[in-house]
Amino acid sequence: MRLRVLAAAVLGSMLALSLGVQAHAEPSTSDIEKQIDAQWNQLEPVIEEHNKVQSDLAANKAKVDALQQQIQPLQEQIDGARSKVAELAVNEYKTGRASTLNALLASRSSDGLGDRLVRLESLARKQEDALAQVLALKKQYEEVKLPLDQLVAKLATQEADLAKRKAGIDAEIKKLNDMRLAAFGTTGGKGNLQPAPCPATYPGGPASVAARTACAQIGKPYVFGATGPGSFDCSGITMFAWKAAGVNLRHYTQWQYQDTKRVSREELRPGDLVFYYGDLHHMGMYVGNGWLLHAPTSGDVVRMKRMDDGPIAGFGRPG
Repeated sequence: MRLRVLAAAVLGSMLALSLGVQAHAEPSTSDIEKQIDAQWNQLEPVIEEHNKVQSDLAANKAKVDALQQQIQPLQEQIDGARSKVAELAVNEYKTGRASTLNALLASRSSDGLGDRLVRLESLARKQEDALAQVLALKKQYEEVKLPLDQLVAKLATQEADLAKRKAGIDAEIKKLNDMRLAAFGTTGGKGNLQPAPCPATYPGGPASVAARTACAQIGKPYVFGATGPGSFDCSGITMFAWKAAGVNLRHYTQWQYQDTKRVSREELRPGDLVFYYGDLHHMGMYVGNGWLLHAPTSGDVVRMKRMDDGPIAGFGRPG
């Protein structure tokens, strides 16, 4: 009996250990970030191609609009010719060739026969000329416009396809980011220095490297003129973080403003730079969900704060 109890206890312990191992088999934040990087490497070329197609599409739509303006007189000629044909058709219906010929054949008098035949021939010739004019103008119009219409349709199809591919990869990255936040937890365990996950989202690519590098410096002291690795000032930490991502920034807030691409608040992603005050004398790095990472002032340390806690002068994207 004791052997059975002992065997059951051992089996239960092994099962518990097995379940414990399985419970901890979830991917780590590092594993998930590697997956996001792989997805980002697929997404970035699609984004660039999508941007190019969008630009080409807009340019060619503008060409079509310009052509539409240029050919307006031609369209008016076509409309005029069509009206003329319609008028002749109505006239033919009322006093057309068939009714005129019937009248001529039914008449026992030959008086005026020559004049009537001349008028009949003239009517037919005018109708043929008007029809030929319509067809020629219509052909001229279509020869100019058709290739552009075909190009616009082709680009629109490409744009829709690329947008679909981009949306699919974006959705996959979002799923991975949700997994990452679940694995990370709701805080970084550093109290008020890091009150939220840093970075809050992980976009992949160089921006994620810069954001992750900056977040790893939380708690290090502010020292004026310092660029790391042990201490930083406000432009020093952004310079240090982006250098890890292969992008060189100059050590001065206004220079970094000059060296970055302007983006809107809606376009912000982790790694982007946020500049404060009219003279741009302070800055930090956006890390997602409205949070900023910065080196505040002498006597303080690198920490997170709400991005809107201060007068924002603009946003910049390195790279």
